[in-house]
This record gives sequence, structure tokens and C-alpha cells, in this order.
Amino acid sequence: MHEPGVHDADVIRSGHAILGVEFGSTRIKAALIAPDATPLATGSSAWENQLHDGMWTYAMDDVWRGLAACYASLAREVEARYGVRLTTLAAIGVSGMMHGYLVVDDAGELLVPFRTWRNTMTADASARLTEVLGFAIPQRWSIAHLHRSVLEAQPHVRRIAHLSTLAGYVHWKLTGTWNVGIGEASGMFPVDPATRDWDTARLAGYDALVAASSPGWALRDVLPVALPAGEPAGSLTADGARLLDPTGLLRPGIPLCPPEGDAGTGMVATNAVRPRSGNVSAGTSVFVMVVLEGSLARVYDAIDVVVTPDGAPVAMVHSNNGSSDLDAWFGLFGEVAAAVGADVSMQDLYDALLPLAIHGDPDAGGLLSINYVSGEHITGFDEGRPLFVRKHGDPFTLTNFVRALCFASLCAVRMGLDILTEREGVVIDEIRGHGGFFKGGDTGQRMVAAALNVPVSIPMTAGEGGAWGMAVLAAFLLRDDRGQSLADFLDQHIASSIGVPIRPEARDVAGFASFFRRHARGLTIEREAVTALT
Repeated sequence: MHEPGVHDADVIRSGHAILGVEFGSTRIKAALIAPDATPLATGSSAWENQLHDGMWTYAMDDVWRGLAACYASLAREVEARYGVRLTTLAAIGVSGMMHGYLVVDDAGELLVPFRTWRNTMTADASARLTEVLGFAIPQRWSIAHLHRSVLEAQPHVRRIAHLSTLAGYVHWKLTGTWNVGIGEASGMFPVDPATRDWDTARLAGYDALVAASSPGWALRDVLPVALPAGEPAGSLTADGARLLDPTGLLRPGIPLCPPEGDAGTGMVATNAVRPRSGNVSAGTSVFVMVVLEGSLARVYDAIDVVVTPDGAPVAMVHSNNGSSDLDAWFGLFGEVAAAVGADVSMQDLYDALLPLAIHGDPDAGGLLSINYVSGEHITGFDEGRPLFVRKHGDPFTLTNFVRALCFASLCAVRMGLDILTEREGVVIDEIRGHGGFFKGGDTGQRMVAAALNVPVSIPMTAGEGGAWGMAVLAAFLLRDDRGQSLADFLDQHIASSIGVPIRPEARDVAGFASFFRRHARGLTIEREAVTALT
């Protein structure tokens, strides 16, 4: 990477800048980079999911409003910093939350509201698919949502022409092509790392499973084309350019790389695509990705087997519940501040409160937080009820309170990681972190190092890793050496952006272990709360 400077304006003006866009859980983010991956500008737009008729969803109007607002935010920053108006780009990449269910008919009309990864009503479908396919199919995977629709004979099933994810759908609207990156594909239906395509034997197995239901299509016919990183995946159409930039300044014809999920962009942003490397994405959800040296010995419900954007096998431990409950508490503290006349922004609250976790008692003073805003498949919950519990006499301090909130968000992924390390003997040299949990100081690093008991480093782009990682994947599309591997490309361009790892401290490791045991016992209370608070 080079230091941003006066020549960056020329990079943008000449059309050599590269754009990555990621639809995250609470923000749509954009990152503009130079060909060597140096960040040039960012943009963002807030949005939020809604619970409608028991289903977590995002309105499609919000997708396009948010995308245009995010791009406009980026364009304003580019003009303010460099005096250049964005009219063209070298390449674009689109990313989004993995999994979920988005289906359209032959005319491209959405058949049902977008069902996000957060929905956990597919337990029967997930269990049946895992049994028949001999492969762990989590509830949030696209195929689990599809099979639930088939099992329930939902009227839209026979009209399905295309099944995709949010990133794949947005990519289609921008390019007219139904493509997804191989990493994104691996969160829809099993893929074959050897061929870097859909697993043909399991495709046949699924078609045989639903033959009696006569859905009217073969699965491969409705799935998008799966492409490894670095392959061309269409170009920006005139209609797509207007979706990104309603002002009409952005010109069509820009090449796009295969769209990837947030797991894939996280691996890229943290340069964690080689075996024995791993990363943790900590935000609204939390997931740990570990690149494997070989296959796992058996199937585990708590562990997804997906692939890197270039097709290497990865064990993924995904927790639905990350920072949402912590965000809610900090929002309450903001109301308290306003009530006493203090003008404090949410960012100020995070900057002031989050570091307090470091100073709490090692085990958070006996306090217990269970952060289940939604269901949690790792621990067998279809619904969640956020809880905070303490015993009389526990040191109920602000430092312990914040530490308990932080530790709670990491308990579910720790359960899955224990399976990998204790039962499968998986070796992890280092974990690299990205996502909002790692913004501002080293608190996030220290909490994750304690919870996972491995060294944790963060890249300089930790807070905006997904959009930046997607931009890097788009840059990989333009590489001079077509035979260069993704791992070598990342080593060449972003290895210097990874910070020095923080190693777990014995005090924190022991403290988390105590909290973790308490949290496991406290799930009995959580089950009663789900029943009682309907």
C-alpha cells in the first residue's frame, strides 16, 4: 500500500479506482480503493431489518434507497477530498449478509419478502437435509429456506425461476447476470472444493428428495452460476448504473467481480485464506472462520463447512447474536445522558464505555448477560429473550456490566470453536478480527483473545473490513498475472495492513472460562423466558 496523496485524485479521475459495496446488518457501506488496495474514500447509509409476520426481512425499496444513499455519501467524500466527480471505475464488487432466501419468477418479480439469515424457523428442513445429504445444513442456509417452502407446499414454489442471496440479487439488478462467488455459493448449498462448483452428487440427492413434490424445476436450474474469485461476472448496465447513481454521472460498462458474502469479504480483508489462518467477524452477528488443512471427520450441527472466495474448505462457526443487545443497552445509556442534559453521541458512548470492559473483574463479577435478541441455533433456540441476571452481593459495577455484555456476545462461537479444537484437533495459528466490535482501541481484541484463547490481530480497516474486502476482490479481478493465487495477491497488497497480535492474558482467559460456565447454566433461565414472555 502507498500513502494516500495528491496522485490519488489522478487515480480516481482516470477511472482506475475500484469500488466495493457491502450490505451489512445495520449499515450499507462503500469503500473506494486504489489498484494497490490503498483506501481512498468511504461512504455509508444506515438501515435496519424488520420483523413482519414473524419473519426478519428488509424491504427491497430500502435496498435501493440505501444503495443510492451510500454511493452518494461516497461520491460527496471523493469530491470534497479530491475535487473529482465520480463518473467511472475500474471495477465493482457487491457483498452482503450470507445465506437467506430471495426468489424471483421468470419476469424477475420477487415472489415472497426477502427472508434473511436471521430467521430460524427452518429446523425440520435443516435436519432432514443434513440427514439426506450427509452434510451440515444450517437453518439460515438458502437451501433450508427453500426446502421449508417445499415441505409446506407454499404457493410460490412452482413459480421460482431464480434463488439467490441479497448480494446475488443486487448483482443481478446491476448486471443482468445471476452469478455468485463460490464462497457465497457455499452458504446456499454445498459446493465441491475440487471443482469449485455446486456439489453434483448432492444436487442429484436433493432433486431425488423432492421428486414426489414435483416443484417444477431442478435445483441447478434455479441456483445462480458459482464463480471463483478473479473470474469476470458481468458488467454494469445502464439500469444498474442508475440504481447506484440516480444522478446519471456514473457510466455503465464497468466490470464486476463475483458477488461474495460477508464471510468471504472478512477472510479477504483480514488476509486469512491460507490453511491454519482464521478470522472473526464481530458485529450484529459473530462468526469465526478457520481455513482447514483437510476435511472434518464428521458432521456437526454447530459447524458449517464453506469455502474461501477461491474455493478452499473452511469451518465456520456462526452465532446469530452479537452486538445487538449491547447496542440496545448503550442506546439506553444515551437516553440517560439526554435526560440529565448531556449532549452525547452514540459514538462518544462507545468510545467511553466499551474500554471499561478491560477494567472489570476477570469473570465480570458474577454477572450474567444472555444476549439472545433472536434465536441461536448453536444452543438450540428458535427465539431469544435478552436477559441480565445477577445475585445479591455481586459487584454490580459499570465495568463488570460492560464486560458481561462483551463476553455474552462471544459465548456461542466459543462452543463451536471448542468442537474444532478439542474433537477435530484443528490448529489455529492466529485469529484476525474485523467488524464494529473492534473499533476504537484494543478492547475488542482483548475480549476475543480471552474468549477464544488465541492471539488476535486486526487490520487497519477493521471497522470497514467488509466493503474494503469486497473492493480488494474486485481489484483481484484486474490482476496483471492471471495465474496469481488469491493468497499471493493478498500477501502482495495487504499483508502490511495487519497489526501486531494481542495474545490472551491468563487472567482474562480464566475469567472468560468462569463466565462461559455460568452462561451455559443460565441458558435454563433463557428457555423459561422464551416460554413465559411470548
